[in-house]
Amino acid sequence: MDLAQGTRLPPTLRVLRYHFYTYMRTWRSSLTTSFLAPVLYLAAMGVSLGSLINKHVGSVDHVPYLSFVAPGLLAASAMQVAASDSMYPVMAAIKWIRTYFAMLATPLRVIDVLLGHFSWVTIRLILTAVAYLGVMAAFGTVHSPLAIVAVPVAVLTGLSFSAIISAFAATQENDQGFATISRMGLIPLFLLSATFFPLRQLPGWMHPVAYATPLFHGVDLCRMLVLGRVDWASAGWDVAYLVALTGFGFVVARRLFAKRLVV
Repeated sequence: MDLAQGTRLPPTLRVLRYHFYTYMRTWRSSLTTSFLAPVLYLAAMGVSLGSLINKHVGSVDHVPYLSFVAPGLLAASAMQVAASDSMYPVMAAIKWIRTYFAMLATPLRVIDVLLGHFSWVTIRLILTAVAYLGVMAAFGTVHSPLAIVAVPVAVLTGLSFSAIISAFAATQENDQGFATISRMGLIPLFLLSATFFPLRQLPGWMHPVAYATPLFHGVDLCRMLVLGRVDWASAGWDVAYLVALTGFGFVVARRLFAKRLVV
């Protein structure tokens, strides 16, 4: 594509093209991780640990433990990918290599930069979710045709994290805050969001905390769809929560991006 053709692209696609060209230098390692991570997770947590749980407990929510945990890991994987692509890449583009400032030196606007970033995160989430669902099918954990809908659900789950984390990253002068997010936020969510065990296993006072986390709603939706046990009222609430949080995060991110980039 020559320069003249590039300038005729919509603004958001110009930013997306930059992310795509950057990704082409590292796609081999990330593609391997996209397939290797679900295999290792499902083998370690679902097969190895699951064999002990199935032996001593019998089943979890009337399904083998591997089938129970796999949809939760799908949503959790989306959270991890979205967080990873929304921390260092955003801060680097503002603080270190100043790519976003270079973009704004062209006719691009802050909203174009932000939409391009979220469009790229969406593509990354789709690739990850499709790969994860394919590995889940190979492990025999997909029990309903509705499982295909778990892909956009995983994408929405990831975007709900990406919007908030991108807003935070835009304000940072160093990477110390990212370690805090990972240790005090993302990692504990695995234990509080019904990823590895039913929510009823938590003390009652912890239930409202779980309901307030986006990962819980992503896990709940993915599990219902993959197992074919959809409670439509609960699913509607889960979707509404994730959409509202994503929208809120986008509004905050737009404001903070503008505050940091427009000088």
